[in-house]
Amino acid sequence: MNFSPKAIITHICVIGLFLLASLVYFYPVLQGKAIFQSDIAQYKGMAKERDDFKEVTGEESYWTNSAFGGMPTYQLGANYPNDYIKKLDRLIRFLPRPADYLFLYFIGFYILLLCLKVDFRLAALGAIAFGFSTYLIIILGVGHNAKAHALGYIPMVLGGIVLVFRKKYLLGFILTALAMALEISANHYQMTYYFMLLVLILGLVQLIYAIKDKKLKHFFLSVGILIGAVALSIAANATGLMATKEYADWSTRGKSELTINPDGTPKQPSNGLDKEYITQYSYGIAESLNLFVPRLFGGSGNEDLGKNSKAYEYLVGQGLSPSKAMELSNGLPLYWGEQPIVAGPAYVGAIVFFLFVLGLFLVKGKHKWWLLGGALLSLLLSWGKNFPALTNFMIDYFPLYNKFRAVSSIQVVLELCLPVLGVLGLRQLFKKSVNSKDKLKALKLSFFVAVGLAVFIFILKAFFDFDGMRDEMYRGYFGDELMTMIQRDREAVYVSDTIRSLIYVTLAAVALWFFVKEKIGKNAMVLIMAGLVLFDLVGVALRYVNEDDFVRQREMNTPFQASQIDHALQEDDSVYRVFDPQEGLNGARTSYFHKSIGGYHAAKPRALQNLFEYHLYQNNLQVLNMLNVKYIIQQDEEGNSFPAVNDDANGNAWFVGQLLPVSSANEEIEALKDFNSKLQAVVNTKEYPRLTKLRYETDSLAHIDLVDYRPNYLKYESSNSNDGFAVFSEMHYPSGWNAYIDGKPEEHYKVDYALRGMKVPSGKHVIEFKFEPQVIETGSQITLAACILLGLIIVGGVGYSFVPKKPKES
Repeated sequence: MNFSPKAIITHICVIGLFLLASLVYFYPVLQGKAIFQSDIAQYKGMAKERDDFKEVTGEESYWTNSAFGGMPTYQLGANYPNDYIKKLDRLIRFLPRPADYLFLYFIGFYILLLCLKVDFRLAALGAIAFGFSTYLIIILGVGHNAKAHALGYIPMVLGGIVLVFRKKYLLGFILTALAMALEISANHYQMTYYFMLLVLILGLVQLIYAIKDKKLKHFFLSVGILIGAVALSIAANATGLMATKEYADWSTRGKSELTINPDGTPKQPSNGLDKEYITQYSYGIAESLNLFVPRLFGGSGNEDLGKNSKAYEYLVGQGLSPSKAMELSNGLPLYWGEQPIVAGPAYVGAIVFFLFVLGLFLVKGKHKWWLLGGALLSLLLSWGKNFPALTNFMIDYFPLYNKFRAVSSIQVVLELCLPVLGVLGLRQLFKKSVNSKDKLKALKLSFFVAVGLAVFIFILKAFFDFDGMRDEMYRGYFGDELMTMIQRDREAVYVSDTIRSLIYVTLAAVALWFFVKEKIGKNAMVLIMAGLVLFDLVGVALRYVNEDDFVRQREMNTPFQASQIDHALQEDDSVYRVFDPQEGLNGARTSYFHKSIGGYHAAKPRALQNLFEYHLYQNNLQVLNMLNVKYIIQQDEEGNSFPAVNDDANGNAWFVGQLLPVSSANEEIEALKDFNSKLQAVVNTKEYPRLTKLRYETDSLAHIDLVDYRPNYLKYESSNSNDGFAVFSEMHYPSGWNAYIDGKPEEHYKVDYALRGMKVPSGKHVIEFKFEPQVIETGSQITLAACILLGLIIVGGVGYSFVPKKPKES
C-alpha cells in the first residue's frame, strides 16, 4: 500500500466517492427519514425495557424481563465498560443508517484490493461491485444490521492477512488485529465463522506454495503473527465474547440436557441445533444460477411488476379497476424456489460473474486458488439439505458448524470471492507484460462461457413447471386462474432477466475488447465498466430496497403503537406477564409494552423454548400459572382481540409445601405434566444433593410480596411463621443472579425446570435478587488491557514508519 502524499489524496477522493454513492442510494436519510427494517422493529421490542432503564438511570441492566420470561441483554445492544473498539466502530460508521453500512462495504473491499496491490481505479470499481451486490443490499432492507456490519469488516481482515503473507509483517499485524477486533465487535459470529473457513482455504493454499517454494519459515512466521493478531483482537472483545458464550450455553444454541421429545420418544443427542432447523434455508442447486440471472426463480415472494404482468392484465380483464389491479400486482409471490421465505436473489451481477471467469483464465498463482476454492466450498455448503453428504459431514464433525442456522447465507463468501478474482482479472488486462493474444483469448473464452451459460439457462426452462412449494396455499388466496397468470409471470421474468444478463455481458465484453485493442484507454475502460456495473447491480437492488422502504424517523423509533388493550393492561401496576398466542415465540410486539413470555431472537432461552414445546403447546395451564401469566390475548368469533384474565396466575412468588424430587432433566420436565404449581415444586436433587428437606409447613397467613422491581433488581418482603420454601416466577440463570436474605448471600436453586426457588427462614425477611454478572467485570479488565496494548502497537507502528530506512547495500 502506498502512503505518499499523492496516494493519500487519491484515497481521500475515492473515499469521497464512496460517501457520495452511499448517500445517493439511500438519499431519503438526507431528508431525515429512516428505513423501516422489520428485524430492527422486533429488536426494538425486545430491547425496550433495557433502553428505558438506561435512559432513566444511565446504567446498563444487562437483564430484561420483557421477553421470554427473562434473559440477559448481551445480544440486545448491551454496552460494556472499556469497549474502545465499539467507540472506534462508531467513528467509522458516522453516516446515517443504513448508508453507514454501504459505506463500510465499500471501504472494507477497497482496502482488501489495495492490499492485493490493485490499482486504485480497479479497487474502487471492485468496491462498488461488492457493495451493490443484491444480497448485501437486501439484508439492509430487512434489518440484518449485525450481518451487514460483520460483512463490512471481513474484507479488511483478509487484507491484513494478505499483507502478512506479503512480508509486510507490522502493517499486516496491525490491520489484522484492528479489523478482526472490529469484526468480532460487529457481533455476528455466524458470518465471522463462515469467513474463517475461507481463511483456512487461504492458509492451505499458502502452505502448499510454501512447501513448493521452500519458504516454510516465512509461512510459519506469518501464521504466528496472525495468531497473535487474532488473539489480541479476541482479548479486545473479551467482555462480549465471554458474555455471549455464557448465554449461548444457556440458550437453544447450547447442548440440550433433554433426551426425549415432547411425545416421550427418544431424542437424538445434539450439542447444537437440529439438522432440520440448520438446513431449513438451503439453496436449491439450480437456484444458484440466480447469481448470474437475478429473477431466475422469481426473485422474491413480493415482486412488483406493475402493469407489465400477466396477473395485472387478467385482473383488469375480470373487471377490476386499474388501481385495484395495480395494488394486487404490486406484491406478487413470484419466488418458486425451495426456501421458505426469500426477500430477493443473491445476485452478484452478470458482469461480475463474467469478470470472475476472466480471472480464472488470466490470473496465475495462489490468489486464484484460494478465491476459487472459497467460492466453490461456499456454493456447495449453501445447498444444505440438497447436498447432504457434505452438509451432514460438516454438521456432525466440523467444530461449531452445528451452532448456526440458514446455511444458504454462506454464499456471502462466494459473493466476496467473485468480485475479487474478477478485479484481479482486470488487473491482468492492465499489465503490458501479459501478451495481447493471451488477453484476447481469455476474453473470448470468458464471453463464450457466459453466453453458453445463458443458452443453457434458456434450454433448462423447458424442464421447469414454475410451480412453487407454497402455490397450493396461494391458490387458496388467489384462485386457480390468477395463479396460472402468476406462473406465466414467473416464466416471463425468467426469460427477460436471462436476456438482460446476456446484454450486460456482451456490453462489458465489447468494452474490454476495445481496451485490449487499444481503442480506449484505462480511464475510459474503468468508467465504462463502472457505469455498466452500476446500472446492472443498482437496477436489481432498487427492486428490493428503495425510497418506498423509508418512513418518518418517528415511526422507526416507535415501531409499535399501543392499542386499547395495551392501555388497559398498563393500568394494572402490578408485575405480571402477558401471553399472545398469535405472536408466540416469534414476535416482540408484546415485549415492547409488557413483560412477555414470547419474544423474537435467533437464540432463545432453551428452558422457555422447551416449556413451550413440552407443555404450553399442550395447554398445560399449571406452567402458564407458574410463569405468572396474568393476561392472555385471545380473539372472539369476529376476530377481535381481548385480554382474558388468568385468575389462577401464581403471582411473583409463593410458598410451597412439598418439593418433588427428580434425578434428571427428563424427569424434571415430565413432572410438570401432573403437579400443582401453587403447592409443589419440582427439584432435581441430583443437581442439588444438599436439598434434602422435601416437606414444609404451610401457613395460610404466610406471604411473600414483590415490593421493588427493576430489570436487574428484585426486592421481596416475606412473612412466615415457619421455615418455608419459596418459588419465584423468574427465570433461573446460573451465572449472575445472586440472592440475599436480609443483606446476606443465600443459595438459590433451579426449580420447576426453569424458575428460581430458595429456602426462607421463619419470620419477617427482606429477600433480594441482584443481577451481578461476574463475566462483565472480568471481561472488561481483559478488554482494557488488550485495547491499551493494541493502541501502543499502532502508535509504535506509525512511529516506526517515519524512521529513515537504511539503503540496501548493492
